[in-house]
Order: sequence, then C-alpha cells, then structure tokens
Amino acid sequence: QVQLVESGGGSVQAGGSLRLSCAMSGYTYRNYFMAWFRQAPGKPREGVATINADSGTNYADSVRGRFTISRDNAKDTLYLQMNSLKPEDTAVYYCAAGPNSRLAAMTTSARMMFPRAWDYWGLGTQVAVSS
Repeated sequence: QVQLVESGGGSVQAGGSLRLSCAMSGYTYRNYFMAWFRQAPGKPREGVATINADSGTNYADSVRGRFTISRDNAKDTLYLQMNSLKPEDTAVYYCAAGPNSRLAAMTTSARMMFPRAWDYWGLGTQVAVSS
C-alpha cells in the first residue's frame, strides 16, 4: 500500500526557514513524479513545486527563488526547503505522487493546477508564518 508521510512543519517568523520531508513507501519511487501542494483556509489547493524522476523541477511563481524541491531516491524521500518565508506561505503542505507516464505528458502548469492528476497524497503538515 502506498504511503506518504510529511514532517517538518511548524511555526516561524517571517524571513525564517523550514525544511519539509515526505517519506514514501509501498511503490517504486523512481517511477513517480513528486510534488508539494499547499492549501490555506478557504482557498483551493495549489501546486508549489514538482520534481520528475530525473530531478527536473518546476515552481509556482509565488515561491520561485525561495523554495527548493529535491528528492533522495536512495532514501525514498522528498524534501522542500523553504527560505525567506512570508505570512502568505501559511498553509497545510501536502506531498503528492503520480505516475511518470501520465504526468510527463502534461504541461508544467497543468501539473500544478490539477491536484486530481496526482494519485497519492500525504495527510499534510501545517506551516504557520507570523509577521
């Protein structure tokens, strides 16, 4: 059974940093696209960053230059390094996985815009940034 478990969330002041991790099990990690999404109260879930099997990355405009997505295939773990955090980054952060065969055929923007394209989700970790 596929499992994704996020960790590393917390409360920080604006300008601070956090590193999120997502441990994966139950499937062949290398065959999957991975992503981080986030959802703030009253808002739809939005894509933050994606990474393919070859570690090619893509970022939402709102986080580009501040966040870094990476993966360790040996440890089956996905990361999100978040620097220069802003209050508007406050949200529950989710990691997601989907098959390369489907996601590689989508545009980069479509992968970020359509959460339904991703098959597996973690339960999320809360990030709160105070001003």
